[in-house]
Amino acid sequence: MTYEIRGATPPTPGGPPPAKPGRLVATSDLHIRYAENKKIAHSLWPESEHDWLLVAGDIGELVSDIEWTLRTLSERFAKVIWVPGNHELWTAPDDPVQLRGEAKYHHLVEICRGLGVLTPEDPYPLWEGEGGPAVIAPLFLLYDYSFRPPGTYSKDSALAVAETAGVVCTDEFLLHPDPYSSREAWCRARLAATERRLAEIPPELPTVLINHWPLVREPTDVLWRPEFALWCGTEGSADWPHRFRAASVVYGHLHIPRLMWCGGVPHQEVSLGYPREWGRRSQEPGRPVQILPLPVHEETGQKR
Repeated sequence: MTYEIRGATPPTPGGPPPAKPGRLVATSDLHIRYAENKKIAHSLWPESEHDWLLVAGDIGELVSDIEWTLRTLSERFAKVIWVPGNHELWTAPDDPVQLRGEAKYHHLVEICRGLGVLTPEDPYPLWEGEGGPAVIAPLFLLYDYSFRPPGTYSKDSALAVAETAGVVCTDEFLLHPDPYSSREAWCRARLAATERRLAEIPPELPTVLINHWPLVREPTDVLWRPEFALWCGTEGSADWPHRFRAASVVYGHLHIPRLMWCGGVPHQEVSLGYPREWGRRSQEPGRPVQILPLPVHEETGQKR
């Protein structure tokens, strides 16, 4: 079958035979400012020279840390695909690179391009390894305060409830939306631009959607502090897993690594998290999570 893919990289007709199948794996929330986490990041290696790695945000706050991590990983994996998390978008007081908002994001995109790392600003690649073909779609959507506590119907009322509960995300102080008027305005712009690109993917192709924040609200239902859901996504992407034929949705941010199924679609959080969090888990910390081939459905025992 021949694919004509706008926004994706198709096979080259008449070119060399496809490479040996590899695995599609993912990680996120490496937070390498912590020495223990940096050691884990440095230990990440593919199982095959053909493996691709998805990095779903929150490598760290400092541009130098982000660049070091992506350089290290891109030298090991056949392809690395990165999306920003909120920590990458912070203007950290101790970072020599004092860029804000969209300027900070585009600076990181240029660093990625110099390393051969794909970003949400690049053509979507076509995965043809195990579990493929699938279009890999890195997303940058932010959040718009629409994951509100019950009984609240505006950003202001929701923030008031969160503040009363003692929950205020550091984004309110360090994640600047420049040149947009607000973070939710930036989110709306990202939703509109990304939706147009996803709609151009040929309908016969499934996708793997990668975003730092969950695409649907259900993963936030288990938060210890439910008010924090305000900073965890947007209702604007709730139907995207079905509309855009997601074989898998990959996210981070919550630091609750797990697989859950929403409407028959696997949603996989691939976070490492902070040492105080992963240190309590029984599994080996930082091991990349396999995205394709598809995991086994927890309820039916069958692949979906």
